[in-house]
Amino acid sequence: MMSARPVVIAVDGPAAAGKGTLARGLADRLGFAYLDTGLLYRAVGAKVLDRGGDPADPAVAAAIARALKPGDLESAGLRDDRAAAAASRVAAIPAVRSALLDFQRDFAAQPPDAAPGAVIDGRDIGTVVCPDAAVKLFITASARVRAARRLRELRGRGLSVSAATVLREMAARDARDAGRTVAPLKPAADAWCLDTSDLGPNTVLSLALAVVEQRQFA
Repeated sequence: MMSARPVVIAVDGPAAAGKGTLARGLADRLGFAYLDTGLLYRAVGAKVLDRGGDPADPAVAAAIARALKPGDLESAGLRDDRAAAAASRVAAIPAVRSALLDFQRDFAAQPPDAAPGAVIDGRDIGTVVCPDAAVKLFITASARVRAARRLRELRGRGLSVSAATVLREMAARDARDAGRTVAPLKPAADAWCLDTSDLGPNTVLSLALAVVEQRQFA
């Protein structure tokens, strides 16, 4: 008798919308494995920079993406703005996305530790990586709210940055993510969309759990 197919929950959205917090919360509550796909691109981007390369160089970025190992996701510095900016650039390269696609789909098909499902967050999970996911969530918020969240995060880490700079960089990143020709940032046609601008994380988690239960067992 074949074992049940793992349940996949896709969580997409722009930076600082709250999708990572939600995805981790769902994974903890449901006992599912969790993958932050942004770390894949951050790891590639950071490796390119560490080797003195240009994240926009397709040949260099693709070679690093093809050689990426799970342990690379544990590298220090992947959460800083340097890695984030590089990630947005390498993510626009078709060969990089292709190289990392198998990694993500293997995680969804065979979640670590025999977990019954996987929660995967990113920017194209519901549209490209796992278009047959049981549940697709698209989490967003206004640019100003997201910039304010990022500013608090950065200042909480002791970094001196201006609100104008954070907002400008976020707008530029949004434009790159939405405007790229390969897997642009957009909700899947059947995704449940939620604007978290005026919502706290506990409320967002409760709403998402209700949607998961409804769609998973519909």
